[in-house]
Amino acid sequence: MTTYAFTSAALNYLPKVRALFASLRRHHPEFKIVLALSDRVPEGYEFDHSLIDEVIPLEQADIPDTLSWAFSHAIVELSTAIKPFVLQQLLARDDCEGVFYFDPDMVLFSRVDDLIARFKTSNVILTPHQAKPETSLQNIIDNEICSLRHGIFNLGFVGTAPTAEGRRFAKWWGDRVYAFCRDDIPNGLFTDQKWIDFAPVFFDDVHIEKSPRHNVATWNLTTRRLSGSPEGGFFVDDQPLGFYHFTGFDSGAHRVMAKINAGGNDAVEALISWYEAQTENKSGAGNSGPPWAYARYTCGTLIEKNHRAIYRNRADLRRAFPNPFDSGDGTQGYLGWLKVQGILEYPDMDDKSGPPQKLRGALSPLEPLGEPLAVNRLQVNIPDQADVLVLGKLFWVSPSYRHHVARRLSEVMRDEGVRGIMRRLWRRVFSGRGLKVPHGLSV
Repeated sequence: MTTYAFTSAALNYLPKVRALFASLRRHHPEFKIVLALSDRVPEGYEFDHSLIDEVIPLEQADIPDTLSWAFSHAIVELSTAIKPFVLQQLLARDDCEGVFYFDPDMVLFSRVDDLIARFKTSNVILTPHQAKPETSLQNIIDNEICSLRHGIFNLGFVGTAPTAEGRRFAKWWGDRVYAFCRDDIPNGLFTDQKWIDFAPVFFDDVHIEKSPRHNVATWNLTTRRLSGSPEGGFFVDDQPLGFYHFTGFDSGAHRVMAKINAGGNDAVEALISWYEAQTENKSGAGNSGPPWAYARYTCGTLIEKNHRAIYRNRADLRRAFPNPFDSGDGTQGYLGWLKVQGILEYPDMDDKSGPPQKLRGALSPLEPLGEPLAVNRLQVNIPDQADVLVLGKLFWVSPSYRHHVARRLSEVMRDEGVRGIMRRLWRRVFSGRGLKVPHGLSV
């Protein structure tokens, strides 16, 4: 029987993945180590198979409408959203006796046999951000209130047993993440994490691991005493450090919060400096790697955050453009729609300070696409009493379609006048909707 340990990341994060996997290999050589890749593998790219036993790219994660779904997420959202789907795959394997997920910016410093033993009595293992109350108002603001916004449990770690309840948990988590994995604190969402606040309520035998040695991070250094050194080992409240979470490392936020919560602790400073050296790219390129496969349209144009937000919140767009990456020369597909019709509907689309005004507060779920819409029906979602002038929006769906419609309108206007145009529009769009034909308009 096999214990699986996996993480999820894009290729640009591989220096951190290597540090995590090296620590897993060192302390638990019996684990099967899996990388859930929120990316594509470039042709000829080779992974370090001394550290990685298996790679599961996004397109092999059994996620419906993969391209449409991937487009709807930024890189961090996608890297978290893939987690429950790979978890379901691993739990379904005949040799599985348990699955651990670790964030790629974690490192193990000793064996975690105490967590492995929990699989005998627990279906799910979670670690809270805080296991002890804070004692100052500032720490309550920095840590406890922050956890109220982002989730009580840190989803940098989760353990799941291959039981019926464990599989039910993974399926439930995946269903929520498929529809709502987004960084949207105002709407109560923080990627995949806040859903897990429900886990101890919805599922049986959920173990909350409160040991101070696991999932140590800046948000709990105020209530845990870290000591030791890279050479002699690290300890937490005199117990061997299990695993540490270097969250926010690249942005510098980790050092800032470590100084606030554990200022003057030489062991914390030594640990951070050690990790910086471990994850340094020896080529001198920092954490850079192959560019993220889902960052650009096929024409090379960078996909802006608001492009993803508009697409994610519009079921008609998702169905009309099931592969939104495909842009031809930059004037076709979803990008073509954005340049012509999108800018009319969302005039603040290029404002990088936040989502377009029309989308603020919107929370449209992602659902499987179903049958694709014909592009020329993209804007047709007309209630019974709709004004026929709404049909003017159809002419802006794409440049090629707009030119076709303009040419055809000119021909009909020349031969049959306005009545002919109205007759054709009514027959094409309103037929089958139970609407009465206006008096005097023959169809």
